[in-house]
Amino acid sequence: MTNRTQTTFEFQPLQRRRVEVNFQGGDITSDGGILLLRQVDHRLGLSEAVARALDDPRRQASCVHEGVSLLKQRLYALALGYEDLNDHQRLRFDLAIQTAVECNGVLASSATLCRWENRADREAAWRMHEVLVEQFIASFRRPPKKLILDFDATDDAVHGKQEGRFFHGYYDHYCFLPLYVFCREQLLVSYLRPSNIDGAKHAWAILALLVKRLRQVWPKVRIIFRGDSGFCRWRMLSWCERHAVGYIVGIAQNTRLNALIQPYLDAAAEQVAGSGNKVRWFTDLHYAAQSWTHPRRVIAKIEYTDKGPNPRYVVTNLEGEAPALYERLYCARGDMENRIKEQQLDLFADRTSCQRWWPNQFRLLLSSLAYTLLEALRRLALQGTELANAYVGTLRLKLLKIGAVVMKNTRRIRLLLSSACPYQELFFHVAAKLAPG
Repeated sequence: MTNRTQTTFEFQPLQRRRVEVNFQGGDITSDGGILLLRQVDHRLGLSEAVARALDDPRRQASCVHEGVSLLKQRLYALALGYEDLNDHQRLRFDLAIQTAVECNGVLASSATLCRWENRADREAAWRMHEVLVEQFIASFRRPPKKLILDFDATDDAVHGKQEGRFFHGYYDHYCFLPLYVFCREQLLVSYLRPSNIDGAKHAWAILALLVKRLRQVWPKVRIIFRGDSGFCRWRMLSWCERHAVGYIVGIAQNTRLNALIQPYLDAAAEQVAGSGNKVRWFTDLHYAAQSWTHPRRVIAKIEYTDKGPNPRYVVTNLEGEAPALYERLYCARGDMENRIKEQQLDLFADRTSCQRWWPNQFRLLLSSLAYTLLEALRRLALQGTELANAYVGTLRLKLLKIGAVVMKNTRRIRLLLSSACPYQELFFHVAAKLAPG
C-alpha cells in the first residue's frame, strides 16, 4: 500500500456543511467490548494457565512485556478480528486493549510478538493442548454421562514455501491438513499436520490419549468416537471395541455394500417411478471388509430420488434403531464443520504463513484459544438470549466491536460506549453473568 501523508479527507458536503474525516480523535477505541473478553478470560483462567505452561527463556530482568501480556494481546486481537501482526503497530497504543491486557503502558510491537511466536516448539504445542483439555474438563460441574468426540480434518491452504507444505490432489492446492477434535461446541485438539499423509494419521493416538485422560477424571463416562469415512480404519475400530469406546463412523461406498442393498434400491426405484416421491429407507447389514477380523454392524441409508440412487453407510458398535442412529446421532456431526468454519473464517486459523513448522502450529493454537474464549462467552453468558447460538463473528460484531471514548487518569479508567449501540441491555447482561463471585 502506498504511504500517504494526507491526514484529512473531505467527503461530499451535507446541506452546505463540509464533511471531513481524520484520525485525530484521540483516545477512542472501536473495541469497547474487549472488557468482556477480559472478564471471560478471568473466569476461565485461560491465559494464566497457558502462560504458566509455556517456557520463557528470556532474561526476565530485561523484559518489558511479560509472557502472559504477550499472550493476552495476541488472543484478544484475534478475537477482535485483527489477524495480522502488523496490526499491533497501531493497536499497541489503544487504551482499551491496554486495559484488557492489564498493562499500564504501550503494548508489545509486532516485531516482539513475531519473535515470541517463533520461539514455539513441540513442547509448547503439547502443553497448550493439555490446557485445552483441562479447560474442557473444568467446564463440567458434575460428571457427564456421555461424551461424543468429533474428529475431522480440513485443508489449510498455503501460498509460500512453508516447512511441511505439500500439494494435495483432492483439494487441488498446496496446504496443511490440520486435525480437529470437538465435543459439541468445545474444542479439545487442533493439530497441524502436513498434507502428504492419510487423513486419519495420528487420530488413533489422539483418541487414546483423550480417552485415558477423560476416564481418569470420570471413570464411568461413556465415550463415543464419531467421524466421517476418512476415519474408518479397522485398527481404530478394533481399539474402540477393546477399550469399550463406542463409535459411529462413515464408510465409503463400494461394490460389495452396494450389492447387498441392491434389492432395496430396485424396490425404491419402482416406488419413485410410481409416485414421484423421494424414498428414504434404512436397513442393517453385517459386513466385513477384507482387512477386518470380523463382521460389524453397518447401517445403510437407502435414498432414491428422481435423480437416481444416493446410498450412504456408517459402521457402528452402538445399539439402537438404525434411523435414529443415522439421522440423530451421525448426521449431527455436520455441526462440527460449522465450528471449523468459525476457526478459519472468523479466527484466522489458516493464517499459517510462518516459514517454520512449530510457529505455524502455535498460531493454529492461538486461534483455538481465542475460540475457547468466545465459546465460553456464548456458553456461560448468552444462554437463553438472542445470541445463544450465534457464530463467533456475530458475537464480535454485536458485543465486542463497540465504539468508545476512553478516559484514563490516576484513579479511574472509563470507557464511554456509543450511546447508539443497539445491544446495550445484552452487553450489561453478559457483563453481569461473567462478573466474579
